[in-house]
Amino acid sequence: MRRSRILGVGSYLPERRVTNAELAARIETSDEWITQRTGIKARHVAAEGETTSMLATKAAERALAHAGLNAADIDLIVLATATPDYTFPAAATQVQANLGITHGVAFDVAAVCSGFVFALTTADKFLTGGSHKRALVIGAETFSRILDWNDRTTCVLFGDGAGAVVLEAYDAEGTPQDQGILTTHLRSDGRHREKLYVDGGPSSTQTVGHLKMEGKEVFKHAVGMITDVVVDAFAATGYSAETIDWFVPHQANRRIITASADKLGIDLQKVVLTVQDHGNTSAASIPLALDTAVKDGRIQKGQVVLIEAMGGGFTWGSALFRL
Repeated sequence: MRRSRILGVGSYLPERRVTNAELAARIETSDEWITQRTGIKARHVAAEGETTSMLATKAAERALAHAGLNAADIDLIVLATATPDYTFPAAATQVQANLGITHGVAFDVAAVCSGFVFALTTADKFLTGGSHKRALVIGAETFSRILDWNDRTTCVLFGDGAGAVVLEAYDAEGTPQDQGILTTHLRSDGRHREKLYVDGGPSSTQTVGHLKMEGKEVFKHAVGMITDVVVDAFAATGYSAETIDWFVPHQANRRIITASADKLGIDLQKVVLTVQDHGNTSAASIPLALDTAVKDGRIQKGQVVLIEAMGGGFTWGSALFRL
């Protein structure tokens, strides 16, 4: 059967790093309060004029370099973001132009924090369907642009960044021992909009708006929803908490990550945790964490990796692949 496999990974964080101590000097909070509740120690903030597509382009360039490919080898770009440069055109087309690609197709996917899983699944369908050969799958955000920096319950949580992977279609044996994406599972439930959303948009308020969140409600739903799609991934492949090599979850909150791992029976030694370094970067968080763990040598070729995320909407999803 035809599968898509990851050839390279890359990521980019803006230069400016904002620590908890810096936030505590501006709003009523403290490093202790933020760390205890979230595990976050710092986040990165895009410079003035530094857009989502710029971050995405830098992550894409690094992923291409890691894969040993040129931009001309890519015929599909799927970019997950909730903070595009413009209402239109898609930020993916700006990345396409920045890379000098004049063929193929580029488009955005909107699933907020689940965006990378949704984008990876979408690209996988294109590649395994035979219409395209190689894809850039990118998660990129400038969440700092939609935060109310006077709201201590939300502004301490999020950051800016981008991560990318290069996918290539190939003919596999069709077994769980294949390299590449083995299964993906996506869900959404629009009844939960008011628990996590942005209070603006072109058709509603004609403004960008700010992020609003009911933190306790999100936490309550997150663990159960994450478990749902992970159990489906295990059932589809025959893998389990014991037999996967690595768990790379959406980096939203350390407490959610550890509670999810505990409920699923995944050893914490298998969990890649980077939320402390960049906060919740929404669609960028999984590829950022994946790149970190590949580049520092933890995740090796041939190992089985489980990813999952939950985001506003609610949306949630999982993917299981062999690197």
